[in-house]
Parts: sequence; C-alpha cells; structure tokens
Amino acid sequence: MEQYSSTQTHAGVMISSLFKSLYMQMAAALTLTGLTAYFLSQSAAFISYLMTNPSLLWICMFAELGVVLLLSARVMRMSMSSATLLFILYSVLTGVTFSTIFLAFDLGTIATTFFVTAGTFFAMSLVGYVTNMDLSKIGNVLYMMLIGLLIATIVNIFVASTTLYWIITYAGVIIFVGLIAWDTQKLKQIFYEYGSNDENGQKLALLGALTLYLDFINLFLFLLRIFGGSSRD
Repeated sequence: MEQYSSTQTHAGVMISSLFKSLYMQMAAALTLTGLTAYFLSQSAAFISYLMTNPSLLWICMFAELGVVLLLSARVMRMSMSSATLLFILYSVLTGVTFSTIFLAFDLGTIATTFFVTAGTFFAMSLVGYVTNMDLSKIGNVLYMMLIGLLIATIVNIFVASTTLYWIITYAGVIIFVGLIAWDTQKLKQIFYEYGSNDENGQKLALLGALTLYLDFINLFLFLLRIFGGSSRD
C-alpha cells in the first residue's frame, strides 16, 4: 500500500511538473503572438505592404499549417531546441496573421475578449485536469462537430449567410470550450502513461502547449466575433 501511495505521489508530481512546463510555453507563445500582432499593426510600412500584397496572409496561414503538421508528426524525433524554435516560428506567423485584428477592432474589445477567453480557458482546463469523468466520448462528438464546423465555414464563404455565420460562431465557442477540457484530460493521461519528466516528456509538454494554444486561439477568435460590435470603420 505504501509503495502504491509513493508511486501515485511520484506520478502526481511528474504530471504537475509537465503541466507547469506546458502552461509556461503556451503563455510565452501567446505573449509572442500578441506582441508580434500589435507591433506589426502599428507599422505603417507593414500595413502598406500588406494592403498591396494580401497574399502574405495566405502564405503565413499555409506556413502555420505546415509547422503544425511537422511538429505533430515529428516532434519526438526532433531535438528539444528544434521543436521549440518551430513553436516560436508558429507563434510569430500567427502574430502576423493576427495583426489585422488590431485594424478591425478597437483595443478595448480585443482586451475584453482576451480576458474572457483566458478566464474561460482557465476554468475549463481546470475541469479537464481534476474531473474523474471520462470525457473521451464527449471529445469524439466535439471533433465530429468541428469537422462539420469547417465544412459550414467553407460553404458560408460562397453563400455569405448572416444566420449561418452566427450559428458557426456560437457553435465554435461551444466546441472549443469543450475541447479545452477534453484536451487537458487527454494530455494528463498521456503524461501519466509516459511517466517521466525527461527530454521526451518535455517534447510531449510542448506538443500539449501547441494543442491548448490552438484551442485558446480559436476560442478567442469566435468570442471576438461576439464582442466585436465596436469594430473600426
């Protein structure tokens, strides 16, 4: 019994350490994204270049997708420094695409949305961390809903329906609120099964940071649609 208790304590400490690393990396990535977006939005030269070369945003978005796929597929075969540099690159690329947000919405709206997103993220990640309920079935449903959301978003590019736009927006909030809890629980289980806070454990933490970073960013964007009534002319 004492050995079992000691094992459980060790596992708890190890998981807590990996989550601390995860959240620190995620917070650093969000900070880098925000600073990149803000300072680029204040650069007249950059905005002028963006207006004449709108393809830059598409290039950045495809590059972001490439980085996510590369990290997801090969992170365990990379060095920790290489994986970290790719995460930094992803954060900067996201900052470039997010620079347009500061042109479309006032700073107060962006700040309010960020703090609401941060509060929601904290609450749902805590739920995923402490709950004993198995969220896997809910997670599977949420991923199917996410696929439907992507299809609906593509369709709405062509039909431009305001009603569908708002359905997508509120559905997106619900989906990513749920995914935050499920991804946190899933990461906790992965850390427990791996069982070590070595370099590979840190790589898993980095991949977890990317996962929750994506959940945070997507929830922020959907909430910004809701809180964005005071967009700039």
